[in-house]
Amino acid sequence: MFVQRALGIPEAVSFDVSAACSGFLYALEVGKSLMEAGLYKTALVIGAEKLSSITDWKDRNTCVLFGDGAGAAVLQKRMTPGGILATYLQADASHTDILNVPGGGSRAPKTAAAIHMDGKEVFKLAVHKMISAAEQALKLAGKKDSDLALLIPHQANLRIIEAIAQRVNIPRERVFVNVDKYGNMSAATTIVALDEARRQGRVRKGDLVELIAFGAGTHLGRGRDPILR
Repeated sequence: MFVQRALGIPEAVSFDVSAACSGFLYALEVGKSLMEAGLYKTALVIGAEKLSSITDWKDRNTCVLFGDGAGAAVLQKRMTPGGILATYLQADASHTDILNVPGGGSRAPKTAAAIHMDGKEVFKLAVHKMISAAEQALKLAGKKDSDLALLIPHQANLRIIEAIAQRVNIPRERVFVNVDKYGNMSAATTIVALDEARRQGRVRKGDLVELIAFGAGTHLGRGRDPILR
């Protein structure tokens, strides 16, 4: 609502999509679907997190990993080729114990809620799930990994990023990394990375770019699209 007011667009539809680290990709699919249904012609999709407010600064297993940030993309319905070619979304409630905030919601309200994570299990599941989703997205888009100009994975940590790139056979120079600068910004990671990649000239109009994320719950999102204008 604050963004809507700042932009001076009082008649626009505004709502939140909550899917942790995959939140931006979930919201991207929502915006895309609303435009494909003919309801809207333009959508502003924002990925933003303030994880410092739910970080336990005494827990060195988690506090050194996370950061705050925000990024946004404008989607427009056009008749020209391109845009979002395919998305693949998934949620798996059988792993809610390995990455969550065990309080602060309606089920277990309390004033102090902090991120809980089983790092080893998250690593194994994140790599497995994101590689599996890669195969699904490839089939939906009718593309190969060799068609990608750049892979933008969720910036959880460098070991996960390198493991995914190695197993899907993408060279390091075509994998974007900025976790060393900002940490894991959850829903903001992929869109901030896409913006940085454009500014650095690593992707240009018409390039095929892939965004992939994995997060709490667990939620998984993967999308392929020629670079947004």
